[in-house]
Amino acid sequence: MEFPVKPIIHFVHGNSFPSGTYRVFLEQLGERYTVRTSDMVGHDPKYPVTDGWRFLVQELIDTLSVRYSEPVILVGHSLGGILSLMAARARPDLVRAVVVLDSPIVAGWRAFLLRMFKWLKLDKKFSPARFAEKRKHIWKNKEAAYQHFSSKEIFAIWPPEVLRDYLHAGLEPCAEGVTLRFKREVETAIYRTLPHGLGRLVRRPPAMPVGFVGGTESIECAQAGDFYTRQLMGPHYTLIQGGHLIPMEAPEQTAKAVLAMLDSFQLETVKQR
Repeated sequence: MEFPVKPIIHFVHGNSFPSGTYRVFLEQLGERYTVRTSDMVGHDPKYPVTDGWRFLVQELIDTLSVRYSEPVILVGHSLGGILSLMAARARPDLVRAVVVLDSPIVAGWRAFLLRMFKWLKLDKKFSPARFAEKRKHIWKNKEAAYQHFSSKEIFAIWPPEVLRDYLHAGLEPCAEGVTLRFKREVETAIYRTLPHGLGRLVRRPPAMPVGFVGGTESIECAQAGDFYTRQLMGPHYTLIQGGHLIPMEAPEQTAKAVLAMLDSFQLETVKQR
């Protein structure tokens, strides 16, 4: 007799948010899928952050190659979504499908401007990098960190348990108390090396189903425009209420949208005897 086996989702987080931040969201996916994660992209010296994220893509490819004997579903948020698309295009034998969460495709004239800004070293002025490099990163204890983040508008709309998850996954002890595990220098470098060649994803898409779930109020998507993202995703493009951080702002709704997207792909069920 054959029994269905839960397909594997490998999740890749957004910049500065270790995978434990997404616990509530991922638990919803775990009801139907086996969920595995990349914990903290960009911190392995074997895979440095360079322009275009080439080594970060290779890190994901190597992770998939080592961990899994069959192709898996990639789900990625922001940075993680772009890395997932790039890895899937480079190694289609490792990937069954891709769903990205608010990871817009920067192409066309916007990509040209991005390239020029980087060449002129003006990129930091027009990206979150200018905030990342000065981000407060040390507190006397976790509760002080919680009070710091919960007072900020971007975090105040998260369910309290999600913010607690972020601090649990994202802090580590230091001499002064606690500090961010995700280093400010890495976060800043990732922002400053955003790929300007993503147009090739549109010209020669990954050879498997790909889909996009974004936030209606996402500033990142508004800045990038949706023309090339819609062109790449085709019918598999949906928006839910929220901003760029929808997996944290609305984890249940985001998971529901991802599950619906995967159902629309009509992937073959994996079975075992």
